[in-house]
Amino acid sequence: MIKILIADDHEIIRTGLKKYIESILPHSEIEEAIDGDSAYEKIKHGNFNLMILDVNMPDTDSFGLINNIFAIRPEAKILIFSMNAEDVYARKFMQLGVKGYISKASSTAEIGKAINNVLNNKHYISENLRNTFAEEVLGKKKANPFDHLSSREFEIVQHLVKGESVGEISKILNLHTSTIGTHKARILKKMDCKNIIELNAMAKVYKVVLDD
Repeated sequence: MIKILIADDHEIIRTGLKKYIESILPHSEIEEAIDGDSAYEKIKHGNFNLMILDVNMPDTDSFGLINNIFAIRPEAKILIFSMNAEDVYARKFMQLGVKGYISKASSTAEIGKAINNVLNNKHYISENLRNTFAEEVLGKKKANPFDHLSSREFEIVQHLVKGESVGEISKILNLHTSTIGTHKARILKKMDCKNIIELNAMAKVYKVVLDD
């Protein structure tokens, strides 16, 4: 029996994905979670062959969630299922150790391919993303400047561009305000931005703002 966890705050997404998985993996057992906390609790108390996670769930620190999962389940097979721009986010999450990243706009055939790849301990990225990586290597496409940020810095950028203060971010990520302040200063320096307004403008150009 293949055990799969689907974590997404939209019921219609969970229901549709569950029905599709049951059609291609009829002997699977599928559980659902609506946010990071409920997903983590299920993962703590159950062994899943595959975890399909959205990364923009309410009150969820996605990067922290991934790190926490690997802390207790280092062998976890995680497939990110998201509407966020894959050429920005896929690289960051795969650096954390996830096996694959696929857009919710993908065809069912492509979603099935991603699921099978990850279940078989293989990595999955889309053809478009492979082409993007190849163009960067060949110098045909300018690298995304946000790629130079660490995972933690990139995570903080997401909060900064939403207009959250250093104090608010420190509470969300459970870090001291001075730590967030240091990260903020480092981010602005790396991105060659004088202030948050310039960082926001750059984030829009490179599609860094998280989709709802």
